[in-house]
Amino acid sequence: MNNPIITGVLAYGMSGKVFHTPFVDTHTGFDFYAVTERNMKTAHERFPNIKSFTSVDELISDEKIELVIVNTPNNTHYEYAKKALLAGKHILVEKPFATTVKEAEELFEIADKNNLKVLFYHNRRWDSDYLSIKQVLESRKLGKLIEVHLRFDRYRSDIGPKVFKETPIAGSGVSYDLGSHLLDQAISLFGEPLWFSKTLGCYREKSLVDDYLFIHLKFQENLNVYLTASLLVAQPLPAYVLHGTKGTYMKDRTDIQEMQLLQEVSPLDPGYGIEEQGAEGTLTVMKSDAEREIIRIPNQKSDYSNLFTAVYNSIRYQATYPVKREEILWQLKILQEGK
Repeated sequence: MNNPIITGVLAYGMSGKVFHTPFVDTHTGFDFYAVTERNMKTAHERFPNIKSFTSVDELISDEKIELVIVNTPNNTHYEYAKKALLAGKHILVEKPFATTVKEAEELFEIADKNNLKVLFYHNRRWDSDYLSIKQVLESRKLGKLIEVHLRFDRYRSDIGPKVFKETPIAGSGVSYDLGSHLLDQAISLFGEPLWFSKTLGCYREKSLVDDYLFIHLKFQENLNVYLTASLLVAQPLPAYVLHGTKGTYMKDRTDIQEMQLLQEVSPLDPGYGIEEQGAEGTLTVMKSDAEREIIRIPNQKSDYSNLFTAVYNSIRYQATYPVKREEILWQLKILQEGK
């Protein structure tokens, strides 16, 4: 691509190493220019030509940088996104984009006044399991949808080391962590909920934040969608269950990209983003009340590079970005309720 976007990444922890720098480094639409490393300086070992700043403010103030990727702790997203916008930078912000609707609306207003792009890093829309759901829905083989279950199950009984996730501050807890993913997938598939109810729970010993989330969403045509996230599930259930008038689709969650990126597999590798055989979803279609057909849905190649292509096209060509502002506001309205 011509005219690559000069990009800075605000943090080089797990998120920076796995979800951002491999793509801004390999994608031809980006010039990976700088990261922030407060203490240990290790980014140059993998990316020898980048700048490493010791503070967020230093990176944001660099006049060469056009795009700032905000991948810092949840409670800092609003503050750093605002600083970047006021410095004249486009921003790509990890979930949750902000912690309240009010914060998000203020950032949108600043961006519009300065003709800047506000973009949202909801990478799970580019996962193979999510892509398979879209394929099944578009086939209409399920008939009219009745209920949908989306789950994020983990087992982590210990209190994690990331203070911003485990301390009762803005943006903490499983609701803002895994719940952001689940809400984005539900909203991207079905639109604005007509109604919702939410239950939060705290079950791990000495936990100070929610580690259990259940949300019931109602959509048009009486569709019920149930979202569940828990840190105390020893045997994960299928992450996706869709029931319709003509059949059922079930699929386990597959994080093939995350697993490969943790192993430093390049997004340019031919095998990148391809699930192993046996991870396919199962579509069960009723041919009659007594006869059913079971179909294994082939895995689709997934690639977060497509998210970065969308970022590039939005900034350079004013193309519509797939994750829309109103979807973020719907999500935040539900997340901030009862917190």
